[in-house]
Amino acid sequence: MSSVPGMQTTDVARSDLKYNKSQLCSLCDVRSLGICGALDQTDLLQFERLGRHVHFAAKEALFTVGEPAGYVYNLTAGVVRLYRLLPDGRRQIIGFALPGDFLGTTAFDRYGFSADVIETVAACRVTRDAFSLFSESRPHLLRRINEFASRELMLAYDQMLLLGQRTAKEKVATFLIGWRDRLARIGDTKKTIRLPMSRQDIADFLGLSIETVSRTLTAFEREKMLVIVTGGVRLLDAGRAEALAAV
Repeated sequence: MSSVPGMQTTDVARSDLKYNKSQLCSLCDVRSLGICGALDQTDLLQFERLGRHVHFAAKEALFTVGEPAGYVYNLTAGVVRLYRLLPDGRRQIIGFALPGDFLGTTAFDRYGFSADVIETVAACRVTRDAFSLFSESRPHLLRRINEFASRELMLAYDQMLLLGQRTAKEKVATFLIGWRDRLARIGDTKKTIRLPMSRQDIADFLGLSIETVSRTLTAFEREKMLVIVTGGVRLLDAGRAEALAAV
């Protein structure tokens, strides 16, 4: 299968899998977190034949809003930024995807948002048509997909609340605690909350200015709730951050 125009991806052919056993679906570290967790060994082998293992470097696009929706992606490594551009040129980030997340499903023929890479991404890419045929005869997989869709609706609802009447401190604390919990879900339980996204990304996600995000983090550090470190923050008073996030 050739690469999508404009994407410098690397496909791993089936004949090469004996040299890349770490990429076999059955050995995938995040299988239990993704849609593949619903598949038994027989289904998994069939699904594996449909996919190609692809890699994207930082700033590359998986897909762009309005582009024909030709592929779905099961992330196995890295961080992806999901966003739309507003008519006036401003950017609204609608989320960040992590390993185990499934991207590209849509009820329409074109993607409804853009997805680009923050940290180098590895993913299993399947054509949308092949995935539709595969899932139609597997109700257990459809149930899993519906679970993911329900979770996305809940996240969208939470995002509306986040962009509503909350203060800047509440918004930033909610983001930090939510991101910490998502990292823990994929096994990243370090004391430092890794923040691969930029301050501008966080601002665009929370509906704040970059200056407000920076001032808020500095205020939290001055109040000894956290320490800003290279590549992230370390919580000193997680209880207070959680209380702010729960308001």
